[in-house]
Amino acid sequence: MSITISAQDVKSLRERTGAGIMDAKAALQETGGDIDKAIEVLRVKGQASAAKRGERVATEGVVASYIHAGGKIGALVEVDCETDFVARTEAFQAFAREVAVHVAASFPLYVSRDDVDEQAKEAELRVLREQAASEGKPENVQEKIVEGRLNKWLEDVVLLDQKHVNEDKHEAKTIGELRTELAANTGENVVIRRFARFQVGGE
Repeated sequence: MSITISAQDVKSLRERTGAGIMDAKAALQETGGDIDKAIEVLRVKGQASAAKRGERVATEGVVASYIHAGGKIGALVEVDCETDFVARTEAFQAFAREVAVHVAASFPLYVSRDDVDEQAKEAELRVLREQAASEGKPENVQEKIVEGRLNKWLEDVVLLDQKHVNEDKHEAKTIGELRTELAANTGENVVIRRFARFQVGGE
């Protein structure tokens, strides 16, 4: 049975998720007008196709900032999406702020694994191989040890691989996982384009 969905409910759901009008209306119909359940429906449906949006051009977005108490550390982050409508939603802007908070606290060096400097990676690999060799393990075991430790190093320096500094609030999800959720909810490609971290007395 079809129920009557008010324009206000559709507007409210779109503001919270950035979803399209028809998607928002369909989700409300499916959940009997329950906005919280509709958000979950949009998230589940959207997550399945989030990966397919990766190549879509993200030319809108926001620059978010965070200055730590005392004014000694700060961060700027550019997060992009496909439309100005999504860029202005509360969910999108909150995500950008949360990324800025994380950058200030966690000091990542690169946005994604694709951005990692090859020379830095090779230098790290040399050190890890020397460490594994000095432990006297068989060669096939050494390679597995090196691979595991390289992944750990990447998690330490790559923004998308890091768990958000506020693990309790974000259920120990990585920045990459949070970005995927936002892309699923909004139906748009979401890209953390770049960031800068500043510290008084730093380089």
